[in-house]
Amino acid sequence: MSSSSNPFWLRYTPQFIRQRLEGRASLHSILHNIGWLFVDKILRMGVGLLIGVWVARYLGPEQFGLLNFAGAFTGLFGAIAGLGLQGIVVRDIVRHPENARVTLGTAGVLQLAGGLLSFLLIFGTITYLRPDDALARSIVAILGSMMLLKAGEIALYWFEAKVQSKYTVVVQNSVFVLFAAVKVVLILQQAPLIMFAWAMLAEAFVAAIVLIVVMGIYGPAVSQLRFSLDRAKTLLHDSWPLILSAIAITIYMKIDQIMLAQMIDDAAVGVYSVAVRMSEVWYFIPIAIVASVFPAILEAKKRNETLYYTRLQQLYDHLTMLGIVVAVVMTIISTQLITLLFGEIYADAGSILQIHIWAGIFVSMGLTRGKWMLAENLQYMGYWYVGIGMVVNVVGNYVMIPTYGGLGAAWSTLVSQAVVAVIAPAFYQKTRLSSIMLVRSLSPLQWYLRLRGMVEMGKKR
Repeated sequence: MSSSSNPFWLRYTPQFIRQRLEGRASLHSILHNIGWLFVDKILRMGVGLLIGVWVARYLGPEQFGLLNFAGAFTGLFGAIAGLGLQGIVVRDIVRHPENARVTLGTAGVLQLAGGLLSFLLIFGTITYLRPDDALARSIVAILGSMMLLKAGEIALYWFEAKVQSKYTVVVQNSVFVLFAAVKVVLILQQAPLIMFAWAMLAEAFVAAIVLIVVMGIYGPAVSQLRFSLDRAKTLLHDSWPLILSAIAITIYMKIDQIMLAQMIDDAAVGVYSVAVRMSEVWYFIPIAIVASVFPAILEAKKRNETLYYTRLQQLYDHLTMLGIVVAVVMTIISTQLITLLFGEIYADAGSILQIHIWAGIFVSMGLTRGKWMLAENLQYMGYWYVGIGMVVNVVGNYVMIPTYGGLGAAWSTLVSQAVVAVIAPAFYQKTRLSSIMLVRSLSPLQWYLRLRGMVEMGKKR
């Protein structure tokens, strides 16, 4: 195999790794895509954390809490705007690329309608919950307007299906850095809270427009997209379980901040949001890995069912090990890290982080299992056990928040994530296999065998 068939970065890798990768074009594509996703998330993690810390210090727990309450509140309705179409659209473009223009056009129209409905629900609900809080209503209305931009996400679906994340990375990071600078200016000018909400909306608007333009350059232009009523019915038929599942997911992931705000105050949300932000800062790693590796796992399914499940188990094992390592490290350094970055005013977030960080293990599990369910056309099952997790979280918050505040919300989140990822699927015959595989990935013996295999393979090379 000539070196010209290998990417330039391969020559800089260790020899035993290079020998395994040479001539494997599909694997090169996967690793290249993961690399771009990592660049995207690392930049966002670094710059975003810096700006986030600065904004949190500037606004203080109460105003920062109100901003995060508004974000969580509008996020509750995001599932309606998205209509659960992302996985379905990407899957269908991969399977039937000749129908991509109709699929994308139809998805865009559906999401535009879903975004409008979502915005109306957001505005009506916040008016009912906080009739005397004009600032909260204004910020929620501004951030809720982002739902009208959901149709622009069809560009993300296109590039994900084509494993060409570099285009989305360049666009989103360029816009992200630009508006990070805008937020710095707002802080230096001592701008009011509402200006930060306007900046967030402007960032989403610019990113959506530019992504659509870039898709038109490297793929189908908007003028080439077509809407089909029959295709719309098919997409909604496949996605309705994902819509219900996404609603349940957003409730059990966002409801803690909303219930904290309503049952305690916005300042409690500010402290809790700092812990959640630090807990979730590493999620880009499993997201990037799953998004880039799973297409190859699907290809393995076409060739051999045993190979398919072997690779699926390997992915579970690696992500679980990663989650545990991150959780242990963050548990040890959480309080010192929070105080160092955000100041003593947010010190209580340290103990919340020590609990919340462990939910990341089950988040990683759920990312892969969700892709598996799509591959097996079992997405309709997700509604039931995600619904169970939602109930567990809401009830847990209702019982524990009045006494334990943010700590109670963190415990409820951790338990509900475990229920969704492992416990609930075990009660259904069709998804029980995934629970068995996930429990197996938690086994120290499994880690030992996996690590020993990697070491022995390295020695052979």
